Formats: sequence, C-alpha cells, structure tokens
Amino acid sequence: MPSPFPGMDPYLEGPLWTSVHTQLSVEIARQLSPMLRPRYVARTPKRFVIATAEDEDDITVSTADTYPDVSVAKTSDSSTPFGSTAFDSSPLQLATVMPAAIPHVTVEIRDVANQQLVTAIEVLSPTNKRGRGREEYVERRERFLLSADHLIEIDLLRTGQRVPMVRKLPSAPYFVVLSRAKRRPIIDVWRIQLNEILPTIPIPLANGDADVPLDLRRAMASVYDEFNYDLDIDYGRPPHIALNEADAAWAREQIATWRGSSR
Repeated sequence: MPSPFPGMDPYLEGPLWTSVHTQLSVEIARQLSPMLRPRYVARTPKRFVIATAEDEDDITVSTADTYPDVSVAKTSDSSTPFGSTAFDSSPLQLATVMPAAIPHVTVEIRDVANQQLVTAIEVLSPTNKRGRGREEYVERRERFLLSADHLIEIDLLRTGQRVPMVRKLPSAPYFVVLSRAKRRPIIDVWRIQLNEILPTIPIPLANGDADVPLDLRRAMASVYDEFNYDLDIDYGRPPHIALNEADAAWAREQIATWRGSSR
C-alpha cells in the first residue's frame, strides 16, 4: 500500500529510520545499477558509527539488570569480624550511558576497470546530524570534498544539524545536496517541502560520462510499499517528530484522504 504522502512520509522519521535508511540505500543502488552498466557498479558497504543515548534518539539504555529500589540492598552487619571491611551504606544502582554501534550504509559508485570510487551517495541518519556521530561524519565529508569524488547527501530528516555551508540553508524540512568534484565549493541544493514530491536528481560519473537519473520518489515509494511500512505506523497519532501546526493540519487531510481511498 502506498504512503499517504506525495513525497517524504514524516512518520518514517523516528525509530523506523534505521530500517528505512538501509532499505532506501539499497533501493537507490538497485535503481541505478542497470543504468551504470557496463562501466560502473553500485555497491552498499556498511560501516558502524559509535553513538550514545545522549546523541541518538533511537538508542534505548536497558535497565533490566539494575536495582532502582535501594531498600533491597542490606547494610553490613555491625558485628563484622576483625579483618573484614564494613561498608556504611548501600549505593544506588543506576544505568550509565553506554556507547552503541549504529549501522550506516553508503551507496558507492565505482568504475569496473579499477574499482575506483567515483560517486558516494549518503542517506543521512540522526547519527550523522548530532553528537559524536556528526563529528565523524563531518570529517568523512571533508575527505570527500578534498578528493576527486562526487558526493550526494540526501537529508530526509527534519531534526539535527544540516551539512556545513558558508551561508545558512533556506528554510525547508528536507534537502538533497550534490557536490560535483570540479565545481566545488559551488554545490547544487534541492530544498523539498513536506507537500512536494521527492525530486529526480542527476548522478554524476567520471571521464565525461553523462549523468544518470535517480528518481527519489520512486525509490522511497518502492521501499515503503515493498516493506509494508504502513503496518508499522499508527497514522491516528502524531508522528514521532512533531510537525508545526500548518503541516500537521495538512498531514491530517492527506491521511483522511488516504484512508478513504483504501476502503
């Protein structure tokens, strides 16, 4: 079943995003692969970024093995034998913030002859946009910008920090940024409103080869439909990441129309 929304579905921007991010990256590679033959291939390597619950909304710190009620712990007996240590009080046992390895998939376009990276496509996750994960991503991004590789950044998340720019990006919930190696520091920016369809963008290649198109609308629609995300989402409640009043009213209208057409 298709999403209620013509473009990005804001209900995907919460705990579901780790799954959506992975599936969307794979779908992008699958969509591009036939157009890249025979000179290029699209691959989806995975790396892990360290984050904590302070940085990442989707990490849950387990307290299953702790004892929040201090009354269950007993103080030492006053008749402790000589040579033993008497402890004066029972400590609180609370959960600390633990680091977690968050998976992150990148789409890499490589030339077949030399397996040389030509273009990287990054679908941003919350980890890329806050805390230590953002620091790691900015360093990674800088390496791309200093290389001969093209870089595309797909930011379909309304929260967190945007990619670094000389001037602040215009107001919009979603962005796609294309950085062509020979045009830096000038880049192409698509700003996408909630009620707009996701764009078809050019994917640059090497050696003067023509760009190939990436239809983000089709890629996202395929992921939503094939993986049955409608079964995960309760559209009767507000999304995990709140919308402003105007967007929330528009979203309710879209959902009502969607429900009517699905009966």
